[in-house]
Amino acid sequence: MAAGLIGCPRVEVGTIPETETAEPQVRVGLGVPQNDLVIGGGGGLLVTGADGGGMFEVQAGATATASGNGAIVRLRTGGVSTTSATSLVVRPLDSVGFIRVGGRDFRGELLITPTPNGLLAVNLLSLEAYVAGVVNAEMGRRPASDTEAVFAQAIVSRTVAVRALGRYRIRGYDLVSTVSDQAYGGVSTETAMGWAAVRATHGLVLTYAGSVIEAFFSSTCGGRTEAVEAVFSGAAQPYLTSVSDRDPGSGQVYCAISPRFRWREEWTGEAASRLVREYVAAAGLTNTEPSDLQIGGRSPSGRVTELVSVMGGRAVPVQGQQAIRQLLRAADGGWLRSTQFSLQVTRGGGRIVRMVADGGGNGHGVGMCQWGAVGRARAGAGHREILTAYFPGTELRRIY
Repeated sequence: MAAGLIGCPRVEVGTIPETETAEPQVRVGLGVPQNDLVIGGGGGLLVTGADGGGMFEVQAGATATASGNGAIVRLRTGGVSTTSATSLVVRPLDSVGFIRVGGRDFRGELLITPTPNGLLAVNLLSLEAYVAGVVNAEMGRRPASDTEAVFAQAIVSRTVAVRALGRYRIRGYDLVSTVSDQAYGGVSTETAMGWAAVRATHGLVLTYAGSVIEAFFSSTCGGRTEAVEAVFSGAAQPYLTSVSDRDPGSGQVYCAISPRFRWREEWTGEAASRLVREYVAAAGLTNTEPSDLQIGGRSPSGRVTELVSVMGGRAVPVQGQQAIRQLLRAADGGWLRSTQFSLQVTRGGGRIVRMVADGGGNGHGVGMCQWGAVGRARAGAGHREILTAYFPGTELRRIY
């Protein structure tokens, strides 16, 4: 995580108030539900039911295990169990302490709720503390030269969070702690630079026409960002258009410093055919052996928007940038780094024998390019200039 910038999500709608309000709290889902959840091992903890009753202490250094059956949850430590409850609230005994869950420390409170799939752990904390746990989880540990890029990331991450408030209310949280929304690691990913960025930009979000924007970011745009409608469903947005990441004077691409600025992925014929077969079979299209794979279309920014697989004498299209990245998985099983690529397919005996993708960038390419922001900061740009470059027409507004 410290070596690279990792990118983000799509979020829902929000309208900012006319006047400043109090800082909100945010609920963060910490991973998938589990059968058992281990808390403690750090500072002392106080556990209560949702109504504040049934107090139970976990002493400093001790651990406790929560378990449930889909409707109730109980906690046990040292052979002692709590009475059953519909949910549990965990707080640090020390007002400045942390909650350790699964070996990681978090600020605020922990809410444990039983679900049919296991126990759901949700971290409830102030929005600013949440952003502090996101900034360097997303950006890695940066040198002083990158300070303005970290400031920009703090504002974008806060914007993502504000926009998401209440989005998954029925599920019990606002966001999840992974890059499905944005990476959040709690106390372990906080840094002095990250907290400085949070304090310096306190309450600031990006707005357009009076509303909090849909803020996107990804690791490396490869020289040009992508328009939102070319990747995600929904209408075009004037602040999420495709923009150049080149210095107009030197022509240098700001994100060229990224380790994923240019890359190559190779597949044997067997591996390439398997990927195509698995994808089209899952889509209910066909499971015939592919004889070729071609690029069928590109977006105005140059990214691939359609692949065409020739199978059993018929052309089977695969459309959508996310679908294409999912189909052309890398050797480690992860999605293809981006859809900014050329494709060379070697055929023989009516089948694919080798396939090579030469590409650039990492992520969906919409919104702020994180490595581009770093490059701009190192070239002397401030965080406002960085944000204006990637989100044209937007304004900064302090909402609390």
